[in-house]
This record gives sequence, C-alpha cells and structure tokens, in this order.
Amino acid sequence: MIIDGGPRKTFNTASMLKKFAEGAASVSDQIEVKTVRLYGLDYKGCMSCMACKVRDKVSNVCKFKDALTPVLQEVAEADGLVLGSPNYFGEITAQMRAFLERLAFAWLSYNDHSLTAPKRMPVVLVETQNGTRESNNCNGYGTMEYCIAQALGEPEKLIAYNTYQVKKYENYELRGFSEPDKRKYREEHWEEDLQSAFDAGKRMAESIL
Repeated sequence: MIIDGGPRKTFNTASMLKKFAEGAASVSDQIEVKTVRLYGLDYKGCMSCMACKVRDKVSNVCKFKDALTPVLQEVAEADGLVLGSPNYFGEITAQMRAFLERLAFAWLSYNDHSLTAPKRMPVVLVETQNGTRESNNCNGYGTMEYCIAQALGEPEKLIAYNTYQVKKYENYELRGFSEPDKRKYREEHWEEDLQSAFDAGKRMAESIL
C-alpha cells in the first residue's frame, strides 16, 4: 500500500512514489501495488469517538466511518506500507498527519500504553522538501515516526532535498531562491532520488516474497 499525502498528482512526491511502485512491481507479478491519494478523499483526523477502545470491542483499526475507513482496513491487511509527503512548514502535510492519527490511535492501548498494529510489515517513509540537505530543519513525520516504528517496525527513510516548487520560477514571487542553483542541483540529483525510490520498491517486494 502506497499512501500519497501530497496535493499534486505529478510533482515531486507523486513521482517518487510512482518510481517506488515501479520498483516493487518489477520484482514479480505476484506483487500487487495500490496507491491511494489522500487529497482525493473526504475524511477527517481522529474524531476522539473512542469506538476503537470500547470494552469487549477493542479494535486496532479505526472504526469511524468515512472515506478513509476502507483504506485503513486495507493497510491493516497489507504486507508493506509506503508513506509519502512533502514537508510544509517543516512537517508532513495536514492530510498525512490526519491519516496517521486515524491509523495510529487505534494501535494505542490506554491500559499499558503499548502500540500494536494488526500486523508488522516493512515501512518506507518518503519526504520531499524545498530545503537543502545542509540547511534542513524539517521535522518530517515527527512523533508519528516513533509510533510507526513501535507498531510496524523500524522504517526506511527516503528524503529528496532541494526540490522544485514550481516549473517556472519566473512566474512567481520566489526571489529568495536561486532558480539556476536549484536547476543545477536537480540535474545532478533528481534522477538519483528517483532511482533510490525504485530500488527501495524492489527491496520491499523482495523482502515480502
């Protein structure tokens, strides 16, 4: 399962996740890859309904009913999980955070504070960001990364730095960035970032098989 938490269908995050899917699919026709775009769904973050914690009906899959409900069930049954998001203001998008609230709160026990998912599985966290590797101050998945590691297993991380925000910088008020420098970095690194995503897809598929 690939969860795309970015708003743009064909830009940085989507391109990285597409390459990951291609890498996974290249291993075997037994590998089924499904991508879900969060920005295409109508849902909310955790509603604090506590339905997942009702005595004698405890569930480690969110019980609130909306467009995210079937996605969370599919994640629970998957053999591998990939989460992808651009960093906005130093963190994952609001849509990805809302998804992770719904995913992880059902894992959390208020009896012993353990985090237990329906099953453990390999996880890859993909981030794309405007900042450079040298001046990176992003928090990314933040505390949710800890929850993922505890419940599913230690995730692999892929970060694409210094990505383009737009295709034509001259059309926007973005003078704080040097478009020639960004273009040079992209020419030198973007294909490597895409290859890293492809290779990570292959590794996950091979580990599952």
